[in-house]
Parts: sequence; C-alpha cells; structure tokens
Amino acid sequence: MRLSHQTHGPEGGVPILMAHGLFGQARNLGALARRLSESRRVVVVDMRNHGDSFHDPDHGYPALAGDLADAIAGLGGRADVVGHSMGGKAAMALALTHPRMVRKLAVMDIAPLSYKHSQIGLIVAMESLDLSAIDRRSAADAALARHVDDPGIRAFLLQSLDLKSDPAAWRMNLCALRDQMDRLVGWPDDLPKGSFDGPMLEIAGERSDYVSEAGQAALREHFPQARVVRVKGAGHWLHADAPQAVAQILVGFLGEG
Repeated sequence: MRLSHQTHGPEGGVPILMAHGLFGQARNLGALARRLSESRRVVVVDMRNHGDSFHDPDHGYPALAGDLADAIAGLGGRADVVGHSMGGKAAMALALTHPRMVRKLAVMDIAPLSYKHSQIGLIVAMESLDLSAIDRRSAADAALARHVDDPGIRAFLLQSLDLKSDPAAWRMNLCALRDQMDRLVGWPDDLPKGSFDGPMLEIAGERSDYVSEAGQAALREHFPQARVVRVKGAGHWLHADAPQAVAQILVGFLGEG
C-alpha cells in the first residue's frame, strides 16, 4: 500500500477504508474510525500530498481513486469505503471506475460536481508563515491569525504542522494543492455514470451548502440508488460537529463485515 495509513479493529471480514478531506490527515477521522472498529477492521489513509503519504504533482481525482484502489488491493481486493469532502469525491471516482472493489459507499458532505469553494486563500496563508521562526504551536497560531480569522480553521490546519521538524514544516504538498486547486474543486466529466450499483449513502450536514439541490441531482445522476441523510446542526465537518450521530449512521449503514 503506497499510502501511509492507520489500522484499527479486528482482522477478518470486509474492511472499511476511510479517506479524509482537503488539508486533513488520517488522524482527523480517528475517533470515527475507533467507533467503527469496535466490530470491523478499519483502515484510515493519509491521501497523497497529505500527512505522511508521498508527494506528487498530480492531485486529480483519477489519481486519488487509483491510490484508493491500490490500498484496497492490498487489503484483499474489496472494501466498504467512506470519504469526506475531497476524500468523498475520490471514493466516488473509485466506485465508478473500480465498482467491483467497493461493496458499500458512504460519502460525507460532498457531491459529484464542480464547486466554487476554492481554498487558495488558506494555502497562501500557510505559505506566508516564516516556519524558521516558529517552534511553538501558539506562535504558529498567532502568525496564522493574521490571515485566518476562524480559530477552528486555524486549529484544523495546524494539526498538519510538524513542529518536530527542523525547521517546522507542513505535512502537505502545498505547491501541488495550489497548482491543482481547479481539479480539486472540480469533477471529472468522463467517469462512467451509474456503473456502481451497490448501496450508496450520502451523509450531509444540515448547515452545509455542499449538498444543494444541484448536488443531489448530480448524486442521483451518478448513483441512482443513493440515499441522502442530513445530520441536524452539523456543518461541512459533520464528523467533528456531530461525531456520535455520524458514527451511528455509518454503523447502521455499513453493518457487519
């Protein structure tokens, strides 16, 4: 398996593969993975250009789906797949291009269409930090606060700052993510629609605008069997806003391995 990953739970059965969103890493899904691993083997990956995984200039969804296919091949060839945001798009691309590898597909707060939610501003903010002068998280937060007002977003981004490195370094390939942003917020228009006929669940945040009417229409076009569940009071990072509710929904949908 090329992707750095963490494994939870017992051996045997069909594993659950989990993929995080943009600027995230495997540990962001750790609490959810541990809940699912009470009865299932769960593998959480660092996507390419994130965490401890490899860096590559290609960050398009065909490449990300290929990474997930490689991971599943190393796990026995078939898995239930859960993805959030960018990881959700990668999971959908995987299911459409490698349908036999996916038993059940759960996507968290993303649809198979192009968005205008560019995150270039956050990349510029992270790149603006003089990391040679930072040795404490509080100093990094103060520096990042000049560009990012939301303390929650700053805390999320700073989880990917390696202060043990000399000098401090981001655990992300910011250059590739910046250069590939159009592909990140976009969606490939040449994927085989309807090719995955297994169970498919979309878990959307009630306060999020990522799964709009247009998003639901695109979802039905690609996955006619898709079922949409909205989590009350949750935004785009619904697994952080309502972890117990999201875990309960996933446990019910994924079932036993």
